[in-house]
Amino acid sequence: MKAAPTTRWNKLANRLGRDGNPLRRRSDVVEAWLLPAAAVVFLALCPLVVMLAGMLIRADNAATLRAQQSWHPVQAVLLRAAPGPEFLANGQAWTTWEPARWTFEGRQYTGDIPVGAGSAAGSRQTAWLDSRGRVHAPALTPTRLGEDIDAAILIGIAGLLIVIGILAKTTRVILDRRRFASWGTAWLAVGPTWSHQR
Repeated sequence: MKAAPTTRWNKLANRLGRDGNPLRRRSDVVEAWLLPAAAVVFLALCPLVVMLAGMLIRADNAATLRAQQSWHPVQAVLLRAAPGPEFLANGQAWTTWEPARWTFEGRQYTGDIPVGAGSAAGSRQTAWLDSRGRVHAPALTPTRLGEDIDAAILIGIAGLLIVIGILAKTTRVILDRRRFASWGTAWLAVGPTWSHQR
């Protein structure tokens, strides 16, 4: 019963290169610690990614809210029906960009505007224009803001995982090349003595 923890500890020590084996090279120890180190780095950086994703999305939406105060609402006529259901499965409205026609400062314009999915062709939609006549999407509602933050967090964590995986794989390739080179050097030193003994 008491031997099990000792055996587990020995196995863990062997895997991490802490078994006192004199033939174990430094590259073997580094490779043994590569996966645990990558996991620690990932777990340590996850909260930072979550915080940064939330800050960036909120800051972008706040900037949109400030800019929106100077935008001009105009009534546009939708030239093509917006495809898709009006609401998603969670009951949230889905927005898509579709072509429309509107008048701004006495001139007619045609271009894409953000509208709710399922809007019919010929329907009147509100488009938000800046002082130069460019169309902008309005600021996110609190619910959509939360959804965008969640999506940004997932993308950020997936990106972090990919970057750490690439770095770990690159480190392993470098260690393998050094190991093969040291094996070649050792063989050049030992090989001739074996052939002479024969």
